[in-house]
Amino acid sequence: MKLEEIMDTVSSFFEKHVRPVHRITSVQEKEEQWEVGVEVIEEKEYMKRYGRDQLIGEYIAKLDEDKDVISFERIRLRQRTSVKSEEEEGR
Repeated sequence: MKLEEIMDTVSSFFEKHVRPVHRITSVQEKEEQWEVGVEVIEEKEYMKRYGRDQLIGEYIAKLDEDKDVISFERIRLRQRTSVKSEEEEGR
């Protein structure tokens, strides 16, 4: 399967079940699975209403050998203009 097809599959899944994809940051094949790094804009309207910077959720999605999304997890949450995540700043 081409990388573009994997990226399209993940984008469609996130559009339907989470939020529209802001960007895909990585695609890796690991032991008969694919891991895809995804960024989405969280709470866009809420943050806009209160004049705050948008929050970016960073996710890892895993696809099985049939290229179906089998799991996803938000690993980080950061402000859009921030280089570090909120979790890293709290340490």
